[in-house]
Amino acid sequence: MRDDLAARKALQQERAADLEARLLRLLGSLDGIVRALDVGCGTGAFAYAVAPHAAEVIGIDTSEELLAAARDGAPANCSFQVADATALPFGYGEFDLVGCLRLLHHVRRPELVVSELARVTRPGGRILLVDQLGDVDPMVSIEQDRFERTRDSSHTRLLPDADVRGFLDANDLVVLSNDIVTERRDVERYLDLVGLEGEQRERVRSLAPAPVYEVEVGWYLARKRG
Repeated sequence: MRDDLAARKALQQERAADLEARLLRLLGSLDGIVRALDVGCGTGAFAYAVAPHAAEVIGIDTSEELLAAARDGAPANCSFQVADATALPFGYGEFDLVGCLRLLHHVRRPELVVSELARVTRPGGRILLVDQLGDVDPMVSIEQDRFERTRDSSHTRLLPDADVRGFLDANDLVVLSNDIVTERRDVERYLDLVGLEGEQRERVRSLAPAPVYEVEVGWYLARKRG
């Protein structure tokens, strides 16, 4: 497990640099961010990316192991705590910027997560929501979910773009920018990263669309009205 966490930490640090550059492109500027929140932070990529531009960044996750990895070497203005994304332990409008990256497909009630993101963001504040997308064809999406659930037991289901937009709209969040990015994924690299071996490794290989396959990831930058 320690080796797996080290590999995930290295990957998150790579992502943090890419995220900071992407955030600057999306937002134009990160000035004026007093408090930021990373929901489903894992080992801290989004928190690390925002930290140079904010007074305080809080990361929450349900995994104490991942949070321990996030705390290791974290910027001084970052803190991390155990919390449930569907019931955030913060008051109304506490944060200027809230990020939720690659979490929705791990929760059974993603609409509750989006509602909580909106609640804790101040009026006029911004939310960055990123997640792998499901296919518009429900039969294709079922096969995608079957594969993703085999390789990661915490997977629930992939949401299509229309569902994500529906959740944002239902919470009176205005989409400022939306990109759908194609990512290439190497099955063997993933299996090494999570340490799958034996029969489970072979099963994931057998269900993979290809040794290297493509997925669509949606990036949604939204503003809370007011």
